[in-house]
Amino acid sequence: MSSAAGPDPSEAPEERRFLSTAEAAALERELLEDYRFGRQQLVELCGHASAVAVTKAFPLPALSRKQRTVLVVCGPEQNGAVGLVCARHLRVFEYEPTIFYPMRSLDLLHRDLTTQCEKMDIPFLSYLPTEVQLINEAYGLVVDAVLGPGVEPGKVGGPCTRALATLKLLSIPLVSLDIPSGWDAETGSDAEDGLRPDVLVSLAAPKRCAGRFSGRHHFVAGRFVPDDVRRKFALRLPGYTGTDCVAAL
Repeated sequence: MSSAAGPDPSEAPEERRFLSTAEAAALERELLEDYRFGRQQLVELCGHASAVAVTKAFPLPALSRKQRTVLVVCGPEQNGAVGLVCARHLRVFEYEPTIFYPMRSLDLLHRDLTTQCEKMDIPFLSYLPTEVQLINEAYGLVVDAVLGPGVEPGKVGGPCTRALATLKLLSIPLVSLDIPSGWDAETGSDAEDGLRPDVLVSLAAPKRCAGRFSGRHHFVAGRFVPDDVRRKFALRLPGYTGTDCVAAL
């Protein structure tokens, strides 16, 4: 039973902007188990918001036809599924996405999302050119949806590792979903030698490594997180404007 005097304010958790890996996993469990979100629902919400963030950073009216071409690089884990949804929504928003998905997951959700992209005539690359200039010339920007928090490049496989090595060398803008692939989600220990994205889209809430992000735009895509969950995890995040599903940090 609660005390009539109420909780001691000194015991309230201090509000913060970043979540540890364990806290991010706990927040996701809360959404899945207590609030009964489905995994596909969360992936769809995050992928749609990621595409909206791309439109905020690179608005279509300001882009030439060539700049509207977007290469979305997807890994086999959940971040890759978010990337597939992001690509589909970018097509709906009249960008011209192409997907590189070298290690296709056998997971049913991944297969369904892949089918949706194929049915919408989004092309899939059979290989990623090692000549970086070919990518720079063919696309206006790249979306990094290769690895999420807690996924190490060496455990995913060679094609993803080689793709990340190529992405490090690009001169066109790079957008990373949730965390820059290859970074340690806690410390961002690979921030200097790893990917250096121009845009970061934090999903649900920023992870600790986002404190080392120094790119042009940082968005949080977490409007779907209920207020009670936000308060439980003591998140201090910007308000969302109008019907926007992303907010600039």
